[in-house]
Amino acid sequence: MKQNRLILAFRFGCLALFSLISLLSYAQNQPRSIKRIVIDPGHGGTDPGGDGKYSTEAAVSLAISLKLEEYIHQSIPDVEVILTRRTDIFNSVVEKAIIANQAKGDLFVCIHTNSADRIPNREFLGYVNKTYTVKKNGKKRKVTRKVPNYRTTYSPNPARGTETFIYGVRKSDERKEVADNMVDEMMEKLDSVSERQIKELNKDADPTRTMMASLLTQQYFQRAASLALTIEEEFKKAGRISREAKQRPKGIWVLQAVAMPAVLVETGFLSNIEDEDYLNSEIGQNEICEVITKSLIRYKFSLENQQKNNIK
Repeated sequence: MKQNRLILAFRFGCLALFSLISLLSYAQNQPRSIKRIVIDPGHGGTDPGGDGKYSTEAAVSLAISLKLEEYIHQSIPDVEVILTRRTDIFNSVVEKAIIANQAKGDLFVCIHTNSADRIPNREFLGYVNKTYTVKKNGKKRKVTRKVPNYRTTYSPNPARGTETFIYGVRKSDERKEVADNMVDEMMEKLDSVSERQIKELNKDADPTRTMMASLLTQQYFQRAASLALTIEEEFKKAGRISREAKQRPKGIWVLQAVAMPAVLVETGFLSNIEDEDYLNSEIGQNEICEVITKSLIRYKFSLENQQKNNIK
């Protein structure tokens, strides 16, 4: 009996190892290119997002996204573009993720605008008399005291420029779930009996699945980080103020819930009148689309070049 158990354990281990090698090979040999980009114009409909003196984040993000689609079609005609919305409608982040995942995109690009709170200014105006009612030994009496008097006014926040976000490292539950689902898809494409047997293993206990999900998560993160850095580099070349590529401290749910590398581009601050004018201008929107398109071309070339080097 003990010998039979050892033989079964050995066979199981061989099957698991074979499955792991097959899955790793499958993942590593996936085409390193982009054939389909999903563009997500931020907010929309009942959710206008941030606002400036005369425009909203939802409207500006949609205008830039529609124009970006044209730029991509002209500059990278072999890449298909899908938008999560084309009109002023509201899609929840769950709906956005579903649209992107069902489209099986290779890249997810969110277009947003930024906003910064006004700066409070506290001015001392002097002292005023203020009367209080105090109670002592069961008796009430009024007391007048001098207290400082302030006036608070608000001034526009000077923050402006661009920044590109990727999902936060600590906010990875949704990303792991998506990666785990992709492992399922990979296993569906594997044909041998031994691999199908491995597929039936308990998901939580299977180290093969855990390793594959981790591999995909790391791959998404690295590619997203590379694109984010490229976008901000191109914005600097175009003369924009860059606030750099960053991980969002609070996380961005939709970036973690899509089965592809994902970035969110904050194209400027609507709270800054100079940025708002730029974001609403034909020149500004064209420049933003040129920058993002150049970045996508560089990103695509980099992936394809890696693929060629791997083949060699």
